[in-house]
Amino acid sequence: MILPIKVNLNEIDEQGKDYRWPRPDFCARCHGNRLWGHGFVETIFAGYRNALLIHRYRCPECGCIMKFRPDGYFPRFQSPKDTIRSYIVTRLRIGRWPPGSVKDVCRHWLRALRRNAIAYLGLDWMNRLAEAFDRLINMGIIPVSRGI
Repeated sequence: MILPIKVNLNEIDEQGKDYRWPRPDFCARCHGNRLWGHGFVETIFAGYRNALLIHRYRCPECGCIMKFRPDGYFPRFQSPKDTIRSYIVTRLRIGRWPPGSVKDVCRHWLRALRRNAIAYLGLDWMNRLAEAFDRLINMGIIPVSRGI
């Protein structure tokens, strides 16, 4: 299970395992109050040279493993939501990807957004993809996810 949390990735990068992670009060699945530290997992984020160590907790009652995820990132994505949206909007407005963007990745995001907009919102949204991005997030859907 992924728990969104407000953290400073630069501090995590500098401090590594010494970063002071907040301890959840209870299990997100069963609401048990006994949680064990479950080590760290290396996670890659765009803009960082090395993988960052992200803390995990385990509930001994239900076995749920909870991993923190910086607020502002989709699960399984290395770039922040705002960056993804900004790149797509730039492409839609001027017809080019922003300088410094990884075009192959950006094309995957745009293709997935188009596919999800059609699947969840209908063909009417194809000319309003920036709005579709926001609408899909409000529906609890990752707009640039390749899986439907």
